[in-house]
Amino acid sequence: MATTLASGTGSKAEPGPAEPRGRRRLGQLNWFGGTFGWLWLLVVMLPIYWIVITSFKEQSSYFASNPLAPPTEVTLDNYRLVIESQFARYFMNSVIVTLGAVLPAVLISFMASYAIVRAGARSRFLRATNSLFLMGLAIPLQATIIPVYLIIIRLQMYDTLAAIILPSIAFAIPLSVLVLSNFVRDVPKELFESMRMDGATEWSTLWRLVFPLTRPALVTVTIYNGLGIWNGFLLPLILTQSPEQRTLPLALWTFQGQYSVNVPAVLASVVLTTLPILILYAIGRRQLLSGLTAGFGK
Repeated sequence: MATTLASGTGSKAEPGPAEPRGRRRLGQLNWFGGTFGWLWLLVVMLPIYWIVITSFKEQSSYFASNPLAPPTEVTLDNYRLVIESQFARYFMNSVIVTLGAVLPAVLISFMASYAIVRAGARSRFLRATNSLFLMGLAIPLQATIIPVYLIIIRLQMYDTLAAIILPSIAFAIPLSVLVLSNFVRDVPKELFESMRMDGATEWSTLWRLVFPLTRPALVTVTIYNGLGIWNGFLLPLILTQSPEQRTLPLALWTFQGQYSVNVPAVLASVVLTTLPILILYAIGRRQLLSGLTAGFGK
């Protein structure tokens, strides 16, 4: 009888585990999210497509053709016009301003972050300095442009590249200190103690220990600040006047006439202006992504 019961029990197929209802809903939401993501990618890529194809069109046929239609005759006259319109001078001005502002800002922020994290608990001055940096995040550039303009006039630096570099450094430091401080805090204290036991100075600890471990954050801050300063328009507009001191965003005015705008030439200038940023992103892409996603797995 026991055998009969056993065989009868074994003949019945055991029901498999039921699929959770939440998992089915998650699958449906993933389909919706994927569709929305592709649609959003299309919305983002459409202006980029329009900029690129328009830069290869002739000015005479721009208004007579479909804006989204590819050019019937590809021409490089717009790029030739941009390069011949002192593009090299404007490009070098932007490079000087960007490097002259980003490198000091990142260096000062890195050393300030190390000092705030390592000695901020024991020093009122460093705590006050950190609070001052955090207050700088709440002050927009537009609210301080008039005081900055008056200071530059008093320093007799108006219409120079240094007039753009110094305020750019000041506005790049607060966010850089905030980001780098969080990365310095993630360095294990045991490593600092090991460096101290080996007789390393604070300066040696900064460059031999903290610098390699916070390299992704440094690359992230450098690219972020470089992108903002490279595309900056307000400071060059207010603090410079002569065409020789123009940066690339201001150089777009070169192709604006009294009654019309050479749209294909402007967009060709936009393409040439964007290329250095794309090259910089391609070089530091891995470091940038690791710096942006650090801490999410903790």
